[in-house]
Amino acid sequence: MKKLLYIVTFFTALGTLSGKVPMLEKQALIDLYHSTNGSDWTEKWDLSTPISNWTGVEVEQGKVVSISLMNNNLSGGLPSSIGDLKNLRVLNLAFNAIKGELPNTLVELKSLIVLRLGKNKLTGKIPENIGDLRKLVILDLFSNNISGEIPRSLGDIKNLKVISFSNNKLKGTIPETLGKLKSLERLELADNQIKGGVPDEIGKLSNLSMLVLAENRFTGKFPATVFSLPKLRVLQLQNNDFDKNHLRNSIPLETDLALFEFDDIQDRMDEKGFNKIYSNRDIRTADTKFEDDNDN
Repeated sequence: MKKLLYIVTFFTALGTLSGKVPMLEKQALIDLYHSTNGSDWTEKWDLSTPISNWTGVEVEQGKVVSISLMNNNLSGGLPSSIGDLKNLRVLNLAFNAIKGELPNTLVELKSLIVLRLGKNKLTGKIPENIGDLRKLVILDLFSNNISGEIPRSLGDIKNLKVISFSNNKLKGTIPETLGKLKSLERLELADNQIKGGVPDEIGKLSNLSMLVLAENRFTGKFPATVFSLPKLRVLQLQNNDFDKNHLRNSIPLETDLALFEFDDIQDRMDEKGFNKIYSNRDIRTADTKFEDDNDN
């Protein structure tokens, strides 16, 4: 019996060392290939070869840990079986033509650190329980057709550094739970239909360097404390309905902002000498690095 157990253990270890992926994970990859019209991809997979040879797939100790297929002509929708890739740390499918809704099984990827689905044709809502992805650092969904509201559960992702939701159809308000994201560096929500006031809690995000709220339906008094955030360099508020007098009086005489854009205060901007480091809409709302270096 011990000898049989040793043999089984040996061959299991051998399979792991050789990079052999569990059948459940392999099937999830095959489903992804077929559901996104793999035969039309720019860089196709040869399904008859070992998974470690498939473009954009990284395998460690027999587990699929990364899928990076940015700008590879993926179309169609994401399969629900993607939730079977339990060890996945990076999923980068940005700049493709993926459509349909985000599968609910996406929130089962508990090891995920980087999720980049920007510049696709996704519809539907962001899963309300997306906060279950507790290890997530980068969350990029910019330039899709995603609707619904920003989930409150995002505030549970303590290590989150980037939220990029610009150029969608999001409604509702900014949940105050985002104020719990002490590691957040970039909050990009431009070109949506978000309304209401900006929560005071945003003015407590000490690591925030970029806050992009342009072209929404925000109203009320913009939190003056945001101007005092020590690392803030880019602030874009134009094409909203903020209290302009309050905002004018909130701008400090000295600021480290490199770019500040807001309606009707061009003279004040020129007076302070802001450098327009981002000038066009695509860069402003979608300036998300897509290299995976240092992301995981």
